[in-house]
Amino acid sequence: MPVLRPPRRLRRLGALLLAATVPALLLAPPAAADPAAADEPGWTAEPVAGPAAAARPGGGRPYFYLSGPPGTVLEDRLALANTTDRERTVTLRGADAYNTADGAFAVRPARPAAGDRPQAPGAGAGAWISFGAGATVTIPPRTRAVVPFTLTVPPGSPPGDHPAAVVAAEGGHEVGVRVHLRVSGPALAALTVEDVAVRGRGPSAVVAYTLVNRGNVALAPDLALRAEGLFGDVPGRTGRALPVELLPGQRVELTEPWPGAPALDRVRVTLTVSAPGGARAVASGSRWLVPWNLAGWAGAGLLALGGTTAAALCLVRARRLRPDPPHGAPPAAGHAPAPEHELTGAPR
Repeated sequence: MPVLRPPRRLRRLGALLLAATVPALLLAPPAAADPAAADEPGWTAEPVAGPAAAARPGGGRPYFYLSGPPGTVLEDRLALANTTDRERTVTLRGADAYNTADGAFAVRPARPAAGDRPQAPGAGAGAWISFGAGATVTIPPRTRAVVPFTLTVPPGSPPGDHPAAVVAAEGGHEVGVRVHLRVSGPALAALTVEDVAVRGRGPSAVVAYTLVNRGNVALAPDLALRAEGLFGDVPGRTGRALPVELLPGQRVELTEPWPGAPALDRVRVTLTVSAPGGARAVASGSRWLVPWNLAGWAGAGLLALGGTTAAALCLVRARRLRPDPPHGAPPAAGHAPAPEHELTGAPR
């Protein structure tokens, strides 16, 4: 059976393309590593699993939970795991926890940043945490280290929740593990809602407000939104849990989407916020909602009406200021009176 060969010209073109392609493939640089992998610290920090954590999926604790009266020394353990093939040196410290302006959980830096308000020594529970001589830990490759620490509750500490965290750091990477500390004594759940305002229009409308924790325990608040217009109730929002844990003494600024806002109405929005423990607060705010196009036409109409009114007033004023000629005075030159024609003819 004959073999079909391509023409000589096509064979030469294929050889040239192959010769140009192979060196480029051989000299091509290797693919870059995953940038997410480069950001990983290469070690982990988590609470050592206790007897009560064995029943949980994975057998671990998501955070430290400690409680006791003032003057108590509490103990727990942190597990550090080196997942790389080189030695790691990790430094440990305690830090105070707080809410950011939008409600996120954050910890204080080791040194206050420029512009931050400095805290008094021992003002928060982060200063009550001590690792003793184990504040700096060297972890061999592929090894897990367990580091004990203590939390000393000072005498006279106020009751309630004192949020803090254990922070592990190495080479610019930090990993924080939350510490839920409750000092024994009366617990007070209280909050307020402030600065309620409606922003935007139509489907993009939101209700902005401020939540303040006035008690001494952390709160997981629920929110319900009710709205009234000039002609009755308008669609609001049913109650839902807010994705924020409001720490004692903290103030956060939040917004609630309101896709059912009317296009044209004067609305009064009432927010009801509640939390376990009996905390409840109600606040309201009102605003005119007017579509931009209607507002533009109304503004243009009012502007035109104002211009017409001003022109009319100027014309009336000019006529009032013009002097009248004196009685019996001859007419001005160039304005001779029209001649009077005498009608003649015999009557019919």
